[in-house]
This record gives sequence, C-alpha cells and structure tokens, in this order.
Amino acid sequence: IEEFGGKVLGKPIELVTADHQNKADIGSARAREWLDRDGVDVITELGNSAVALATLKLAAEKGRMTMVTGAGATRISNEDCAPTNVHWVYDTYALAKVGTQPLVQLGAKSWYFIAADYSFGHALQNDGTSFITAAGGKVLGASRYAFPGTDFASPLLSAQGSGANAIVFATAGNDLQNAIKQASEFGLSKSHQLVSMLMSIVDVHGLTLNNAQGMHYAESFYWDLDEESRAFARRFFERFKKMPTALQAGQYSAVLNYLRAVEKAGSDDVTEVMAALKSMKIHDAFARNATLRPDGKLSHDMYLVQVKAPEESKYPWDYYKIVQTVPGERSFMPLAESKCSMVK
Repeated sequence: IEEFGGKVLGKPIELVTADHQNKADIGSARAREWLDRDGVDVITELGNSAVALATLKLAAEKGRMTMVTGAGATRISNEDCAPTNVHWVYDTYALAKVGTQPLVQLGAKSWYFIAADYSFGHALQNDGTSFITAAGGKVLGASRYAFPGTDFASPLLSAQGSGANAIVFATAGNDLQNAIKQASEFGLSKSHQLVSMLMSIVDVHGLTLNNAQGMHYAESFYWDLDEESRAFARRFFERFKKMPTALQAGQYSAVLNYLRAVEKAGSDDVTEVMAALKSMKIHDAFARNATLRPDGKLSHDMYLVQVKAPEESKYPWDYYKIVQTVPGERSFMPLAESKCSMVK
C-alpha cells in the first residue's frame, strides 16, 4: 500500500483484518459481513484450508475476489477452483514433490514417515509417499502420533530401526520443532537425512542451527536468494526485526500484484482484474518465473533447501543452502491432471 502511495486509481486503499481462529464458520461469517456490508473488493491470506475453501466459494457467489496465500490444500485450485480466486504461494502437492523427489534422485532411496494423525498429516504422508515411489524410492514404514504431541521417542526409535536413509516429518509448528529437537538429541541428524514436509525460516530460527542443521524441505522463498529478495527483506527487517517467511513475502506479492492489476485494468471489477492479472508479467521479490494459470494457481520457482551447520553460517539469518531450484511447471500439479472446471 505504501508503494502505491496509499491510493490506486485515485482512490484510497484501505486494509481491514480479522482473526478467523482457524474456524471456517467464523471466517465465512466475517467475510460475509465484509462483502455484504463493507464493500470489500478482495479477501486475502486465509491461512487455513477450511477457511479458505469456505471464503472463496462465498466470494465467488458475490462476484468478489479471493487471493489465498496462507492455505495449502491442492483442491483450492483443483476441484474447488473458482474464476474469482487465485492460489499464490504453495500447496501440499508442490511441498511434497519438491521436498522428496530431488532427494530420491540424489540418493535417499528408503524413507520412514512420522506423521500427525489427522487430515493434514495424512495428506502430506500420502502425497510424499506417491512422489517418493514415482521417483524410484521406497517407504519402509510410518508412525502416526496423536496431535498435538510432545514425546517423539517411540516414533523416532521406530524410524531409526527401520533402516531407512531418510526420516520425514509430516507435521508442523511446535510439534515439528519438538520432533526435530528430539531427533537431534538422538543423533539422527548425523546418521540420516531429515526431511520436513512443511517448515519455515522462523522454525529454524527458533530451533537454532545446532538443532536444525541438515534438515531438507521445500521452500517457495528465501530472503537471501538474490539482491531483489534481500532488498525486500531488509525493509521487512527494519519493521519487524526478523527476516520474512515465504508466507509473508507471498502475501506482499499477492497484494502488490492485485494493485498492479487494478491499475492496469483501470477498474476494481473482479472479471477485469482477473483478466489483467493473467495477462501481466508477474515478477517481484517473491515470484520468480511466474505465470498465473487458468486454474488460478500461480506457477513459480520452488526450492529444495538444506539448513546450514552453525559453522557454515556467515551472518545473522544465513540459514539455507539452495540444493535445487525447481521450476513451477515441474513443482505444481500439471494442468493435464487438473480437475478444475476452468481448465479446458
């Protein structure tokens, strides 16, 4: 908003926010108020897949736009795609594929899953298993634990005893950090490749490099990728005293390109804005080699990263080695496999 001088097409840009508390009914109720009463043009972030799916359907019915940046369900731009929605940052398909297949090709042929026992953990385990198998690897076993969890000794010992090269965590947040800390205490980071299905730079920061070193996972943004990403990150750091995550950089990118599209279209009409977005070259501190597909998915580069050892880190937040850059056309579900009604 600041970059646009607070206005677009001569009109003030207003930001309103609400906490959906990870509940679809609360999220959709607030979205309905915004759309029916407050004249909101676009709803974004939506960092929960159930909230995102409920809100994008509601917005589509009312001819308004949604930009999902914080939720990862593949169906957001697949079975439940909408002509008024875009899916901007990542999905579970890309996270699972980029986080596993390159490692199989680099020699990790046998795998063991430690997964949270609910739909999110199941989806990541199932997606990861299919990509590992397709690349020629084998999944030797899996442990599912009751979410949330604190004691990972039993699943870690099972993983260690399986003979697998790689141990993969299909969970997130505090559970992921606890599991990685305990894996480090068991010495597994020295004997196995440790992989996360969903992790961010703030997880690494919280864990410290001593505990997180050697972890592999898929990322959609790294602040230290190049000068353009570093310039954005420095501005972010001035405000928040930490480097931006992929979700924060992706949220910036979505709003920036929405405003660019309004400017190009000369209108905030959702049909005209969507047409402008799909015709634009999309490039910013987050989006590289990006195109907006017919299903609303932003196709962009993804990265397989490895967390550095403490002695490899040269300055604050110098946490990643980019193992492989994977283009969007190889990261996200091919349109030929899509169930989206907008894909011909």
